[in-house]
Amino acid sequence: PRHDEKTGSKDEMGEFDATNEDIRHLDDGLPAEIARLKDAGELAHAVRLIEDELAAGTRPELAACLRAERARMLRAPRDFCVTREQALAQIRAEWPDFGEGDLDALIDRGRIDWRLVEGEQRFLASFLDALRKYPEEVPGLSCPAPDRTEQLATIDEMRERGHAARRVRIRASIEAGEGVEIGADTPVRCWLPLPAACPQQADMRVVDATPGGIAAAEDAPQRTMYWEREGTRGFYVEYEYTICAPYADLWADAPAAPAPRVGMAPAPCLADLREDRPHVAFTPYLRALADRIFAGLGEGDALGRARAAYDYVTKNVDYRFQPAYVLLDGIADNCAKSLRGDCGVFALTFITLCRLGGVPARWQSGLYAAPDHVGPHDWAMFYVGGLGWLWVDCSFGSAARRDGDEARRRFYFGNLGPWRMVANAQFEGNLAPACDVLRNDPFDNQVGEMVVGGHGLTSHDFAWKVELVSMEPAE
Repeated sequence: PRHDEKTGSKDEMGEFDATNEDIRHLDDGLPAEIARLKDAGELAHAVRLIEDELAAGTRPELAACLRAERARMLRAPRDFCVTREQALAQIRAEWPDFGEGDLDALIDRGRIDWRLVEGEQRFLASFLDALRKYPEEVPGLSCPAPDRTEQLATIDEMRERGHAARRVRIRASIEAGEGVEIGADTPVRCWLPLPAACPQQADMRVVDATPGGIAAAEDAPQRTMYWEREGTRGFYVEYEYTICAPYADLWADAPAAPAPRVGMAPAPCLADLREDRPHVAFTPYLRALADRIFAGLGEGDALGRARAAYDYVTKNVDYRFQPAYVLLDGIADNCAKSLRGDCGVFALTFITLCRLGGVPARWQSGLYAAPDHVGPHDWAMFYVGGLGWLWVDCSFGSAARRDGDEARRRFYFGNLGPWRMVANAQFEGNLAPACDVLRNDPFDNQVGEMVVGGHGLTSHDFAWKVELVSMEPAE
């Protein structure tokens, strides 16, 4: 990585380098003069003022926030890398008549995320794929409809049998990019996600891996295989697990507890009801929203309140690809205001609303592992006395609403299906062993982390891959 992207180990860290703990202080807030520069996209100027402030040490209470914001400002141009001119050219390659006014209309409707970078409007590299989710709004783009045949068949299987189980084998790998220098004696550390013990997952087994890896405990908050090696550019792990997705009809007059549960089912605790700043924050806006959507529902009606939160999120929030989460502010609050998000943003907004309504709720994430596609995914859990822990996938529910499929939208309140690999049970959880430099994703771990020569790599500096090796019915 270039010098201005380093994060450093504890021994090598500079006075300006951020840590994962610093990210928890993002909502402390920047000094007004620096915040104005950031909002105007004058990032280099803002970084210089942050470094001057950190060097002077006059406001030590803001040091953590300043370091975190500096790291974000250095990363933002890499995520928001498409200029307006380039965005127009990409769209016009398929839709020649697309004009400046058309682009502005999509931006105004919230279909395209953007930031100012050195005074210039920039977009994410994924902006075009995000637009394809709304074919009626972009008639000049190719927007192939997803084939949901197998997904719907699996939903039917769960309804008929009461569950669906699969034995799954996945191979995951990560490799440092060509621009990362790794000599024969360069120390390299790596964490790759592993399936963790949870209510729907059990019988985890590592089949093959880069030698020297150490598997974290099965109940680790973010479970991984970990390596410390010298001169190694890439790592892989192949693993198996059994996932059993129970079915629950939470729209029935008297819902029954879903069964079977094959793994551990932790009891709800205070952490499942409290704020977890900066992103699960009980802001004035979210408190007012919760009061509105829970109006008329008793404090003891956990199922009704969770359903109200799910209905609000899935009926109002539309899908939009996001930058790296380290670049996002107050995720739940901003989602509720913008009504835009991706799977993790949906999940955190649901979790926050549930907790505001007194319903225990927590994070789950890992992979969506379908027969034809494997990739990162996030969802949520909530707890109802007498029913236990239940699942929701608000992004899948929102997609069903977008397709006009109310039965499918209702299914994802209480159910997930067996096409998942659960690696993480906690947002902002630690890796094992903990990573002592700023992670590529300080909040979650779906594709892995690498530290080379004491410097953390971002997703711009490494390539990752997950492959479905096999998936068979299980009992």
